[in-house]
Amino acid sequence: MTETVIVAVLGFLGTAVGSFSGMKLMSWRIEQLERKVERHNQVMERTFVLEEKMKVTENRLLDLERHEEKIQEDLTENLKKA
Repeated sequence: MTETVIVAVLGFLGTAVGSFSGMKLMSWRIEQLERKVERHNQVMERTFVLEEKMKVTENRLLDLERHEEKIQEDLTENLKKA
């Protein structure tokens, strides 16, 4: 009977230690995943800002190209009149 109790207690302690270690490992892995997700989110935020700035830059470039074409047309007309 005493041997049975000793085996049961040792089995319980082994299970408890294993469960505790498993929870600790799982907690560490979740923390690592949270860090990766945070870095990913920061990259996505910066990408969004860059995309918006790119749209503004493209629109400004198109405006400048249109303005340049208008100046070229006006210059051509003025040279023909002269």
